[in-house]
Amino acid sequence: MRVLAFADRDWRTGWAFALPGLITLVVVMGFPLVYALLISLSSLTLLKPMLQPSVGLRNFATVMADPLFWGAVWLTIKYSVVTVVGEFVIGLAVAMMLNRTVTMKPVYFAILTIPMAMSPVSVALIWRMLLQPNLGIANQLMEALGLPRLDWLGSADLALWTMAGIDIWQQTSFVVLILAAGLAALPRDPYEAAEVDGASQFQQFWYITLPMLRPVAAIAVIIQLINEFRTYDLVYVLTKGGPGTSTEMLSFFAYRRAFLGLHLNEGAAAAFVLLLIVLGLTIAFFATLERRR
Repeated sequence: MRVLAFADRDWRTGWAFALPGLITLVVVMGFPLVYALLISLSSLTLLKPMLQPSVGLRNFATVMADPLFWGAVWLTIKYSVVTVVGEFVIGLAVAMMLNRTVTMKPVYFAILTIPMAMSPVSVALIWRMLLQPNLGIANQLMEALGLPRLDWLGSADLALWTMAGIDIWQQTSFVVLILAAGLAALPRDPYEAAEVDGASQFQQFWYITLPMLRPVAAIAVIIQLINEFRTYDLVYVLTKGGPGTSTEMLSFFAYRRAFLGLHLNEGAAAAFVLLLIVLGLTIAFFATLERRR
């Protein structure tokens, strides 16, 4: 009986601490999510702001019948894969170098956090000035090196990759911090045993570091994947989806459909499709990770 009393008290204490946060989460995230779902199932537009009559899944069908929607989905997937892979590879390399560094490590970490601490809008504005075709520093440097000027954000072939490079520049710091923390927490015993057995540095990295770092790396990858899928700030400030639709990702497609096309219901439907894609990728990623473990 005493054990049950203690368990009951612990249960109540846990709920007492968790309840304020759960209530805040429901109010801040739950209510807007439910309201957006109602909008996506309604006939609401900016010209006719009424939730009734309900149209069911017609808005989803309308959005998914648009070829631009599938172009935006493919563009979002391609952009997210390129940026996450780039951030992880560069972040892992930098984190391993920092893990071996003894002196001035706090200074390096402080420098690395500067891009991460900047808002995406300010980063986009700075890079838009640096990449300006006529007066930007980037083209002036290229001209000084005898290379031709490039229209970094005005070319359909370059705009997406330029935006991906800017994103990688800003977001890699976050990956570095997570992976550096994971590397610092790894035990030293396996490495000492591997050195005794004559394992090379690459073998230690491939067979010891990567497997033990997998849970931390998975968290970093999934967080960045979610961030990249909902990228909107860089698109709006740098290109506004252009040239044409060469950088119009799904988040910007939803914005354009809702506020420029005046169809809030269809924009909400597109946003929910984005949510379902991210949710599906997250579940699949963690299921694969657990299966391998």
